[in-house]
Amino acid sequence: METMVAMKIEIGSESIDAHVQYGKGKKMSIHIDVSGFITVKAPKGTTDERVRQTVEQHGTWILEKIRSLEEARSLPKAREYQDEGTFLYLGKTYLLHELIDTGELSEEELRQQLKKFYFASCKKIIGERIEGYQTRLKVKPKSIEIVESKTKWGSCSASKMLTFNYRLAMAPLDVIDYVIIHELCHLTHMNHDRSFWRRVGSIMPDYKAKQEFLERHGQAMTL
Repeated sequence: METMVAMKIEIGSESIDAHVQYGKGKKMSIHIDVSGFITVKAPKGTTDERVRQTVEQHGTWILEKIRSLEEARSLPKAREYQDEGTFLYLGKTYLLHELIDTGELSEEELRQQLKKFYFASCKKIIGERIEGYQTRLKVKPKSIEIVESKTKWGSCSASKMLTFNYRLAMAPLDVIDYVIIHELCHLTHMNHDRSFWRRVGSIMPDYKAKQEFLERHGQAMTL
């Protein structure tokens, strides 16, 4: 049976989170998926030091790959803010003044107020919807935090702490549910192997449609 261990590794002045999968293979390999999830496959019994050395040897390639993913997902230039400006909320388009009180605020103040609105909304929505899925999956995270990220919609740490991107508040509820389920499933499956996707599919059979939505519309979900 393969085991998975999370490991934080320093590459120069940067720190990355790698997930080491120990198995029957004889060679080590490094894989980075489209979300930036780093998996190191290593023969059973490989020492931590050997894993670190291998990752460090490929450090330049790893950092370049991560940066290229960030550039591919880079957010569009910030839009102009005005009463008639349109923004997404739960998959629908709203005028700015329908989401927040615009008052006599400057463009930067409007942007900050809207970001606060999305942070608060995302926290409330995640909090309301995650409990039912925790019960169905029989898991419980150590903590839940709403964050700002350019590359990830959600993440799960080795210490069972979940984070969710505040921009999820712009997505339809079923897409938000997919990200919740995805991260909860990482509490028992730290990688993206078949067992992980079977677990996700047992709760949300059409999860691929939600992935496609995020890939297709993710750049529009921005401030």
